[in-house]
Amino acid sequence: MKLVIHGKNIEITEAIRDYVHQKIEKAVSHFQNITNEVDVHLSVARNPRINPKQAAEVTIYANGSVIRAEESSENLYASIDLVADKIARQLRKYKERRQDQKTHAQPTNEVLVPQPVAVDLIGDRTPELPSEVVRTKYFSMPPMTLAEALEQLQLVGHDFYMFRNAETGEINVIYERNHGGYGVIQPRNGNGHTNGKNGKSAHTNVAPEKLHLNK
Repeated sequence: MKLVIHGKNIEITEAIRDYVHQKIEKAVSHFQNITNEVDVHLSVARNPRINPKQAAEVTIYANGSVIRAEESSENLYASIDLVADKIARQLRKYKERRQDQKTHAQPTNEVLVPQPVAVDLIGDRTPELPSEVVRTKYFSMPPMTLAEALEQLQLVGHDFYMFRNAETGEINVIYERNHGGYGVIQPRNGNGHTNGKNGKSAHTNVAPEKLHLNK
């Protein structure tokens, strides 16, 4: 298993490196057969208004899936302890879900029915880009189904997840809606795969029960 440690606004001392190896390797010890690589990002916020200030983020690449956890506190070692416990729980859920899917996998021909698309998605707000790019991430994007993308969204702990749709080959974004459920953003390219007007992206509401995910 490959474990890589990165630091931002902090020097990765030998003591910190040893502590990370001890805690993270213990957390993933029972899942090494599905774990390919572990990336650990440690950071300290220089802005005194940000509290807590010291964060630990762990990203695990497991058989094509990405599992992520992040914790922060006023003490870096405490943050490492917290994120190690959290990533162990995420791995356990991932493994149990995989085993459950293999046991109960059944073919289905059910088709997702697109819901009406809102005409005005922005309202009175003015779209703005951030003044500067604070972080750039690169990751592989193998084709996956909508159900697999939803599973990834739940594993990484974000409120959205970008993926390549296995059916259309297009880049889609699945996101958690404020009022419950999930939605999908699809590009509008005139090829009949998506819904939308005037070249805008199409939004589709997705009901989790239609995805046949075992929870």
